[in-house]
Amino acid sequence: MKKLLHSIRKEARFSAYSLFYFFYPKLCLSCNYKTPPIDQWLCLSCKLKLPKTNFHLQKDNAFAERFWGRVKIEAAAGMYYFRKGGRTQNLIHNLKYKNRSQIEVILGNMYGTELNKSPLFQDVEIIVPVPLHWKKLRKRGYNQSSVFAEGLSEVMGIPWVVDGLRRNENSASQTKKSKMSRLENVMSVFEVKNRKRLEGKHILLVDDVLTSGATLEACATKILEIPGTKVSLVTIAVAMN
Repeated sequence: MKKLLHSIRKEARFSAYSLFYFFYPKLCLSCNYKTPPIDQWLCLSCKLKLPKTNFHLQKDNAFAERFWGRVKIEAAAGMYYFRKGGRTQNLIHNLKYKNRSQIEVILGNMYGTELNKSPLFQDVEIIVPVPLHWKKLRKRGYNQSSVFAEGLSEVMGIPWVVDGLRRNENSASQTKKSKMSRLENVMSVFEVKNRKRLEGKHILLVDDVLTSGATLEACATKILEIPGTKVSLVTIAVAMN
């Protein structure tokens, strides 16, 4: 009887969901044009055409090279290439500013499955997201990097430490700054909040997009000040120069 009731409720929710989107169809979060399958958020075309990097299968990839001579990184990978006006930019914008946090968990699940197949990430012990300042977190309602990290944690079976780092200043936007200015802008912004939890661990540091790398470098530098730590990096997207 319980199984039957559960099945009826599930069917009713699906029917209501279908009826709602018949009159108010949702659009693909990537192309903003086509309608995805009823239980998904990307159209079939974008699922096939979003530009995957496959960096998780290459140790010396273009992501990792950004940090050579800057900070010691064990491995680095991002799901998709990011180009202005491209599908990935639309996806990131929708995730970041249109309260699509549940989709970032799904993306984390998807990429966590891929990382589990890579020998580069097998000894990671803790996942730590790049934090938002509390004012920005309150305004936006969630930290996109933290939600992505949560999705990774679910599939990889690795603890997700949301308070591993703290952002002490609500720094200005990085988008129009030079690489050196970006680094100077963030290097003193972050601090380790949960030092004991991270000590002696291989930490997967997670952000949404790699641009100049200044934010990830600043966070990794702070973590590596803790004895016995190692750092690897993962993002949803990688902006190529």
